[in-house]
Amino acid sequence: ARLDDIAKRAQVAKGTIYLYFPNKEALFREMVHTTIVAALAEAEASRAGLQSETAAAQMRWLGHGWWTFLRTDRMQVLQRLVSLELGQFPDLLQFYADEVIARGRRLVSSIIARGVERGEFREVDSQVAARMFSSIWMTHSTWCARREFHNTLGSDEQVLDEMLEFYLYALRP
Repeated sequence: ARLDDIAKRAQVAKGTIYLYFPNKEALFREMVHTTIVAALAEAEASRAGLQSETAAAQMRWLGHGWWTFLRTDRMQVLQRLVSLELGQFPDLLQFYADEVIARGRRLVSSIIARGVERGEFREVDSQVAARMFSSIWMTHSTWCARREFHNTLGSDEQVLDEMLEFYLYALRP
């Protein structure tokens, strides 16, 4: 994205952006922090109140929240930017891997590990299972954003229910 385009969309002068961000890298980092990292922090804090719930219930809660978040316009823009452009910027790619991917996987894998420990889920590598969880959600959110190419998908609610049932079935003992 060009800063001219960003300024135009934000309805500010290009110079105004430089008052807050020294470059596009800083702007991207802030966008990720205020969008994805903030959502992860909120999910981590909210999960603390769900400790008495089963691991399956926690996964359903997380799946619903993540699906709602992934379907927002802002996240759809970020997701396209990350998938199409981030590979060209190794420092930003590492930042995203540390701040978003690793943190999200820790959240998911901690729920799965708890489920395995309590006998709710079969013995699995919780890190691999967390990666599978995120790939299902990310892929389907992309498909739902481009329904013209994926016209056999049901509603967002149907897709979410299918993903949750499929994923939780795979974890059953």
